[in-house]
Amino acid sequence: MSDTHGIRPLRWVKSTYSGGEGGQCIEWAPEYAAATGEFVVRDSKNPGGPVLSLSREGWAGFVAFAKSHS
Repeated sequence: MSDTHGIRPLRWVKSTYSGGEGGQCIEWAPEYAAATGEFVVRDSKNPGGPVLSLSREGWAGFVAFAKSHS
């Protein structure tokens, strides 16, 4: 998956669970998820690195896991 889908690049948003100290941070692209149903996640420290693609159900499980381990 590239950083550009169609005409506009993705707008990445940092997780609200990410602290300001630069630790374990992820970003996701909410507008892309709303438009496609595909939830993409990346490491904010490595924006050019791999992207994890999740279904709606996978995203819900990912969020539930993160909440239970915070």
